Amino acid sequence: MATVLFEKKNGIGYVTIHRPEVMNSFNYSTLLALEEIVEALTVDNEVRVVIFTGAGDKAFSAGADLKERRTLSEQEVRRNVKKIGDVFQRIDELPQPTIAAINGYAFGGGFELALACDFRIAARHAQIGLTETSMAIIPGAGGTQRLPRLIGTARALELILTAKKLTAEEALAYGILTRVVDGSELMAACEAFAAAMLKNGPIALQQAKFAIKQGMDTDLKTGLKIESKAYEVTIPTKDRVEALQAFSEKRPPRFTGE
Repeated sequence: MATVLFEKKNGIGYVTIHRPEVMNSFNYSTLLALEEIVEALTVDNEVRVVIFTGAGDKAFSAGADLKERRTLSEQEVRRNVKKIGDVFQRIDELPQPTIAAINGYAFGGGFELALACDFRIAARHAQIGLTETSMAIIPGAGGTQRLPRLIGTARALELILTAKKLTAEEALAYGILTRVVDGSELMAACEAFAAAMLKNGPIALQQAKFAIKQGMDTDLKTGLKIESKAYEVTIPTKDRVEALQAFSEKRPPRFTGE
């Protein structure tokens, strides 16, 4: 049985961690399967927005597969930690906007997967947390770096050092989540959010994301240069001409990603 499922429909790519019997935790083979899908998404022009989620309604992902972890040598643990970090970095760098549909528990690496996405929408019953210090380790797939950039150093320290678990409403108040909805409405809410982006120019979406994310890692002057170069990419596109034509004809534009 596949441990990661993928389908695409109407411009949206759906990536589902499919190990509900172990709360969608990550073993090494699951990381390899996820890596293969993410690599394919990097060059898939048919997919304009990506939604990541977990199978079932109990867990988005509980993080590392601790049953597997107990059987690993120190060298194999290092291998797994490097792999999960590398895969999540590739998710962070995907050209398409990404949404984490958090359908239940998102602890440890599961929360780090959500942090690697651009947006996080959660079911009301979801719980999230970077709980690694309670296991005498630390977040190793980007949590110590992405969380403070999202909510600030003091709050990130609080959550990581106490291994605190947050309800969805608490995570929304912390600024971690984009939105909280009833569990039955989760995927519809994610798809509606995706639709708001899908109506816009695909190349523009990618270049705007690139400019924002690259610019945030540098000073303002350099960031403005990044923005300028990203804008340049959109100028010769057919979509830019189509947008102007559609405006003059008072009709919705028909973008093709060209």
